[in-house]
Amino acid sequence: VSGSCVTIPCSFTVRDDHKNNLNSGCRALWIDEKDKNKVFTGQAEDLTQKNCTTTLYNINKEQHHGTFYFRLECDNALKYYFANPKVNIYVTGAPPALILAPPTLSVTEGESVRVQCSAPVPCLSLPPTLTWSPVLGDVQETFKKQNNAFVKVSTLNFTASHSHHEKNITCSAVYRPGGVWVGSQLTLLTLDMDYSPLSPRAGVNPPGAVPEHSNVTLKCSSEAHPPAQLYHWYNSDGVKDTLIGNSSVLNIKASKDTTAVFCEAQNDVGPERSTVTQLDILMFVMLLFYDRGVQTLSIKVHILKSFPQRKWKIIPEISAYCEFSWSSEGRHNVF
Repeated sequence: VSGSCVTIPCSFTVRDDHKNNLNSGCRALWIDEKDKNKVFTGQAEDLTQKNCTTTLYNINKEQHHGTFYFRLECDNALKYYFANPKVNIYVTGAPPALILAPPTLSVTEGESVRVQCSAPVPCLSLPPTLTWSPVLGDVQETFKKQNNAFVKVSTLNFTASHSHHEKNITCSAVYRPGGVWVGSQLTLLTLDMDYSPLSPRAGVNPPGAVPEHSNVTLKCSSEAHPPAQLYHWYNSDGVKDTLIGNSSVLNIKASKDTTAVFCEAQNDVGPERSTVTQLDILMFVMLLFYDRGVQTLSIKVHILKSFPQRKWKIIPEISAYCEFSWSSEGRHNVF
């Protein structure tokens, strides 16, 4: 990148009769194969140890773009051109592209996920700064050597959650050699998470209290990826659960035997159950009382409402009472 730095990995060998000529007076030269007058030195590692790795700073296209070969030049008889291998330097205006691995991600909730972001390190002494957004877990950074070049690898480790589904993860690299901003790169990964149904909900229509034997519609809904394919409805009496249907929408008759229900939704990941929903069932009970002595017939109509644990209570405000009496002449009175 123009304005940044670059490290050229390099090593060499010399004949045994020249080993003593390797000293602090040696220097590394890099010469353009097309223009012998185009020469740069840079900062070499340790030529006395046959390490000619060189770092170039303030890269510019005019001076550093091209194909170069190494020349060892000492202040003695040791002077040599290393025509092969050559090094190609490409100077661009933008930082190199980042690599995300894996390029796509499809996992199941609860699995451990590992995503790596790799950025070329043209200059090992001034590597780029890598940043994840959002930071979903632990981050570890390492350096690797690939094809005689260095790469900085940032590894993001996290546990897959349904909240990550279709979330975008970005990795950005900022190159700031010498504290001066040169450029940045950004790459994006969209997460594809599979998860079981989340808190299925059991809906009842009509809501509120319904008379016994009337029509009731039960609807099971949930959020899941992939969507739920199987649904089951159960009647719960507090002791055992009895299967009453196998569809997301179930039509039933209100009954004193079905007062508490729940549904189960299932996809490829697994099943999940809703909480138990109490059905408010109204049951009519008529009681007849005959008093032979006073020739009186009493009729009481009670409205009972279902409650949890299969309990029933009289609703006095909507119950009724009626009393009939009659005489030997056939007349009757109503109270």
